[in-house]
Amino acid sequence: MSSGPKGRATYDNHAVPSNYVAGLGRGAVGFTTRSDIGPARDAPDMPQFGQTPGPPPSAAAAAAANREKEEFSETQFDEFSGYGGALFRDTPYEEDDAEADRVYEAIDERMDERRKRRREQQLLENMKKFRQERPKISDQFADLKRELASVPQEDWEKIPDVGDHSLKIKQKKKADMYSAVPDAILAGAHAAAAAAPSASAASGLATPLGMATPFSRAAGGLMTPLGPGGFATPAGGPASGTLTDSGALAQARGTVLSLKLDKMSDSVTGQTVVDPKGYLTDLNSIKISSEAEVGDIKKARLLLKSVTTTNPKHAPGWIAAARVEVLAGKIVQARNVIKQGCEICPESEDVWLEAARLQTPDNAKTILANAVRHLPTSVEIWLKAAELETDRDKRKVVLRRALEFVPNAVKLWKTAIELEDAADARIMLGRAVECVPHSVDMWLALTRLETYENARRVLNRARAAIPTEPAIWITAAKLEEAHGNHHQVDKIIENAIKFLTRDQVVIDREQWLKEAEAAEAASAPLTCAAIVRTTIYRGVEDDDRKRTWLDDAASCLARNSIETARAIYAFALTVFPQKKSIWRAACDLERKHGTPESHEQMLRKAVTHCPKAEILWLMAAKEKWLRGDVPAAREILTEAFAANPDSEEIWLAAAKLEWANDEFERARQLLYKACERAPSEKVWMKLALLERECGRTKEQLQVLDEAVRHFPDFAKYYMMAGQACEAQSEAPRAKAYYQAGIKRCPQSVPLWRLAAELERSGAGVVKARSMLELARLRNPKSDELWLQAVRLEKLAGNEKLATNLMAKALQDCPDAGILWAEEIRTAPRPERRAKSLEALKRNDNNPFVIAAVAGLFVDERKYPKARKWYNRAVKIDESIGDVWAQYYAFELAHGEEEQQRDVLNRCVAAEPKYGELWCSVSKDPQNRKMEKRDVLLEVSRIVEAKARGEEAPRRGAGGAVGAAAAAATARVKMEEDDVVGAKNPPPAAGGGR
Repeated sequence: MSSGPKGRATYDNHAVPSNYVAGLGRGAVGFTTRSDIGPARDAPDMPQFGQTPGPPPSAAAAAAANREKEEFSETQFDEFSGYGGALFRDTPYEEDDAEADRVYEAIDERMDERRKRRREQQLLENMKKFRQERPKISDQFADLKRELASVPQEDWEKIPDVGDHSLKIKQKKKADMYSAVPDAILAGAHAAAAAAPSASAASGLATPLGMATPFSRAAGGLMTPLGPGGFATPAGGPASGTLTDSGALAQARGTVLSLKLDKMSDSVTGQTVVDPKGYLTDLNSIKISSEAEVGDIKKARLLLKSVTTTNPKHAPGWIAAARVEVLAGKIVQARNVIKQGCEICPESEDVWLEAARLQTPDNAKTILANAVRHLPTSVEIWLKAAELETDRDKRKVVLRRALEFVPNAVKLWKTAIELEDAADARIMLGRAVECVPHSVDMWLALTRLETYENARRVLNRARAAIPTEPAIWITAAKLEEAHGNHHQVDKIIENAIKFLTRDQVVIDREQWLKEAEAAEAASAPLTCAAIVRTTIYRGVEDDDRKRTWLDDAASCLARNSIETARAIYAFALTVFPQKKSIWRAACDLERKHGTPESHEQMLRKAVTHCPKAEILWLMAAKEKWLRGDVPAAREILTEAFAANPDSEEIWLAAAKLEWANDEFERARQLLYKACERAPSEKVWMKLALLERECGRTKEQLQVLDEAVRHFPDFAKYYMMAGQACEAQSEAPRAKAYYQAGIKRCPQSVPLWRLAAELERSGAGVVKARSMLELARLRNPKSDELWLQAVRLEKLAGNEKLATNLMAKALQDCPDAGILWAEEIRTAPRPERRAKSLEALKRNDNNPFVIAAVAGLFVDERKYPKARKWYNRAVKIDESIGDVWAQYYAFELAHGEEEQQRDVLNRCVAAEPKYGELWCSVSKDPQNRKMEKRDVLLEVSRIVEAKARGEEAPRRGAGGAVGAAAAAATARVKMEEDDVVGAKNPPPAAGGGR
């Protein structure tokens, strides 16, 4: 025997154990077959070859083996106790075992009793739920079965038979198909007839019934004996009528058509009543139904016939059947159908109305007369009968007759009253409110027709009849206001809210505001205000009151409800008297929609309640100044000084008031005091501007030097000082100011541009170029600096360098509109369209780009398109004056007078303040008092001169230096130096420009 590694035992030389199954330990057991388990019956043990058979086993041993197999068979296995169920099978069953089994059974029964009631109840609930979701067929028809007990015998007899609905009946026989005789056969027959000898006129024409036709060639006939009902058909010559001539048929058709036209002509005068040219058109307008439509109509007719047969009392079925016939074009049949419906359903007003609709007016009157006999209380039938009457008096008679039968029909009363005059209408309304007291319109209409005293009584009766109707209370308030009882209006509206709330009527705030607007439209402003005061606060949280009321007022203004908005502001000011925003909104309302007196009164109230609000004082002073009352404006500013002693805005407003009225010395004193009491950059700059306008350059430079010591980081001081020195031809001193400003304010682009322009005019292009390069290093991505550099190179004649600089500029500032506009204007003509497309791709909403594209269209003589693009440019940004000037110059050259006037008015209303050329004109000191209209005319003149290639000299004493300075400060917001913004400018105008 050999052993494995490390002496492990192997079974190579040993017998396999009897219970060994290969792979059983690792679960690798295959399926078994009959060959594996052997036959169903154990085969007898066969002795091995060479052995003698042993004795058979004993009975005891066989029983023990069988018992062991049974104990461990699958039938004895239990999941809880395994194979132990048969361990005690051989032990005797004693009395204590039986007792234990009875005890366990009693316990099981007890536990089952405890759960039985709950289990049965749950089972019943589940069954009910299931029956609700899926009821039985018998349950579904239980109510119908119960109703069958009340069905009378007549209805049972009217139930139709089931009939035979088998497939054999449903299948229709195929219609016979006929084909036209081919033309070849007809042509052959015609040729044969022409070749045959002519027959007599009488041959073959008479075929006596039951008699024989002579069979002779001369007769040309064939005998067709069919007994007593036979016919003889001639088969000979052309007189037999068997051949068809197409030309003859066409001629016959034309003859028939001419006969029809002749019949339609006037037999007396000989003039036809048919339009020969439109006759064929009328024939084409006749609707010819297709086969599908005809089939649908037949199906609908069959279906509706079934409906009217099975349920003849169903009125909609008759109406539908009649309309199907109308659709099919059979109006007579439709009238017959609806007539039958009227006879069967006389109680249906829809059937009678349909019958009247299908008849002529005269016949419809007869039908409606029969209808009112069956339905005397039908409002629609009476109204239709009145509508058919063409005479006004007859219509009144019909409606009054209707009111005798239906006195509570509001619609009848309204229709009848509309036909009456004022006196008769008042009488009828008096009767109407008695018959229909719930109709609010009747009460209000009667109120309008009565006198004042009677109207009050009518409204009191109406309130008693309809206590929950707000319109009656509002009408009463309007009535009192119309007759001068203003003190009663508020009382009536307050009582209305009180009594309506008592009657549990919901007070809808939005609905009452609409009623207030309606009262305003009815010229009742006091009623409108009373409604607002009584209902505006309802349903609004305390924190949302101000915002909500301002939104309500804005909405009313958008709907042009001025009095309602004024009432809202008035009530809001009683709740928030210290809110400056509400006062400004109310003053703005009075300025736009009120009188000067009301505006002044509102401003006086505003400054009284908000003395610290500087803007309100300035608005009040401006109002007085605009009306020419300068002393009153000074008094208001004096009061403002008392309330705000150190207010910069009020100091500037006072100085500007004196400045605008050419009181320069008073303005100077005020500004010097302001520099002491409320010093600021703006105050010092205004003082310097005043000195410049007065021509005192020396004093101006002194003021600017003092201002620089106080505010060294304000760039405008250095620019103004440099410009003053340039005007005096002191270039070194101007350069010193610019250099000092650049050191203190390196981010000021206008300052760099002024310094570069000074270097160009003095040292030359090279020095200016280096200055601009240094400026671009300090201020990257500045489109104005790039544009200045490009223009510098073009001015020096360096076109190639200018082109390179423009390319770099567009790479550095791809969205700069002024750069793209310059590129479009200066590019060669063949390249302008491509440049325009690229600019629009980069920035399609820039006004400079849009205006440049419009100029391209002008060059191409596409004037309507250019006008459209200019209009688009000014709509994008209304504050750019150069675009307005280009637009106006275009209209002056190519537009009409109305278009020029429109552009001019729009520009004045927009008040532009930006633009290179615009600022060069508007900021000129000698143009201080120039109006916007004059500025636009001057700038448009410059634009036209540039378009012609000329140099247009500017008005005023600015010269080249002034023009360059204005161009450099074009994008500086000089308008910020005004006392208040563009929306509410200060009382004085034009100072310091």
